[in-house]
Amino acid sequence: MKLLRRAHRRPDTDPGEVALNARNVQFDWAGTPLHWMPEEPIASHLINSLNLLLPEGERMFCAAYAEALPFVKDEKLREAMLGFIGQESMHAETHDKVLHEVLAANGIDPEPYVRQAEYLFRKTLGPTDADGIAQRQIMVERLAFIACLEHFFAFLGDWVLNADLEKFDADPRVADLFRWHGAEEVEHRHVAHDVAVYFGAGYVRRSALMVLVFPIFLSLVVRGTKFMVQQDPTLPDLGYPRLIKRVFGAMWRGSLPGVPSLLWSALSTFKPGYNPDTVGSTAQAVAYLATSPAARAVAS
Repeated sequence: MKLLRRAHRRPDTDPGEVALNARNVQFDWAGTPLHWMPEEPIASHLINSLNLLLPEGERMFCAAYAEALPFVKDEKLREAMLGFIGQESMHAETHDKVLHEVLAANGIDPEPYVRQAEYLFRKTLGPTDADGIAQRQIMVERLAFIACLEHFFAFLGDWVLNADLEKFDADPRVADLFRWHGAEEVEHRHVAHDVAVYFGAGYVRRSALMVLVFPIFLSLVVRGTKFMVQQDPTLPDLGYPRLIKRVFGAMWRGSLPGVPSLLWSALSTFKPGYNPDTVGSTAQAVAYLATSPAARAVAS
């Protein structure tokens, strides 16, 4: 536990630009509790709901980048995109295992929600049959959409690296899952923005998409939380008003990031000259990745 807390401190030395590589990780999920923060079941479910969304979302990211790669002539950007694809593929695979080895093992059937995520990311946001200019414009829209989501994932990654989840007796394996993932989101936070800009997604287009993406992202997470709570026999089937009230309570206690900070982070993308490097610390992310128990389990 002390190792994890030391890793949370922001190192003073900036490592500069780092090469992006997928890291193999190894988790033993046997006996992982559904309420991985025992006194914070709603916060546990909300963060767990990301396991329902992330695998399909990250597969869509990889598919969009694979579609875009042939048009990229900048070798440095191509290298970053390939590193991004490798990391996102590993994220999808790892969270997919949680669906079966943690959620299903604790009596949660993830399939109804996963099918909705599949429809959203494969059909609504997936490749289309359009040709020529229309096809390229749709691809650029998808790349700009990914840039908006990646801003939030970098924000959440920075939050989880600095949140004191140990005071809620967080299961160290689940905490490490989200910190490992969050650290890589911070590490590659510039890629999606750089790709969107390279393909001509300008300020107005990115801002308009952020106006859409922000409420959609929050809605999907809250919907996923309600889905989890509904299937949890130890909790009452809360309606949205009572559920949201409990979510705000968890935010107040610090087991979830607060809405004001999330909103402020979203608004920061509307500043002319916005740069995602202002979200989080590469040095802190790299320091955590060097000590992550799941990454070290593979290296040892």
